[in-house]
Amino acid sequence: MSETNAPADGWWQDAIGYEVYLRSFADGDGDGIGDFAGLTDRLDHLADLGVDIVWVTPFYPSPQADFGYDVADYRDVDPVYGTLEDFDRFLAKAKGLGLKVLVDIVPNHSSSLHPWFRSAVLGGRESPHRDYYVWADPAPDGGRPNNWLSMFGGPAWTLDDRSGQYYMHLCLPEQPDLNWENDAVRAEFLEILRFWLDRGVDGFRIDVAHSLTEDQSFSDNPPSADLPEGAEPKVFADLDHRFDLDRAETVDIFAEWRTVADAYDAVLIGEVYLN
Repeated sequence: MSETNAPADGWWQDAIGYEVYLRSFADGDGDGIGDFAGLTDRLDHLADLGVDIVWVTPFYPSPQADFGYDVADYRDVDPVYGTLEDFDRFLAKAKGLGLKVLVDIVPNHSSSLHPWFRSAVLGGRESPHRDYYVWADPAPDGGRPNNWLSMFGGPAWTLDDRSGQYYMHLCLPEQPDLNWENDAVRAEFLEILRFWLDRGVDGFRIDVAHSLTEDQSFSDNPPSADLPEGAEPKVFADLDHRFDLDRAETVDIFAEWRTVADAYDAVLIGEVYLN
């Protein structure tokens, strides 16, 4: 939100937040894994601490390749954590205690098991969801499209044998990057935001908010200034991420999100870390 539009007395200005990693916070059903029932039972404790905001890390259906940051369905609750009804009960109690609720949203990538990506792979280049993700043809030598590297190690490209194209993933291969050049992806996420805002959440913590878009030339990133001269980039920090991070067009996406959030007096908090 720009300074000219930001309310001077926004509810978030002096609020105290508490992060809940749901899986380990409190087990309500005795299976050894934290869940919404357990969190709901302990909300009074958080209120007694003087907490204003409860931020819940990803709870969506996920194969858990990256602790839930590989989302297979953005509009549901993983059964290990409960149901949408359990989420609603948690939210209602939080509201009753005067607590605001933020949920994590993961827009840079989905799980490779998300129906969009399964359609993109199994349906090939003609799939209606193919353009939901970032694909590129091999380099002239048949190798990867460029020198981009994953934050988690290794190349940022994995070959899809079915189509002969590579898909991009700045995180794990199980986390294919979404294509924010596609208006359909933008529309999908506006509806995802509204889905949770209509349920009553007060905002979102946006995972890797600086990583949504990439330069469409797919040019090689130059080596980092910290890399010794002549050394080959091997890890993420070895590159100057000129073409795959912190792109100016990302601001336009969040301007759209801000318009949606403003209608609900909701807050958007970006996770942004840059060298």
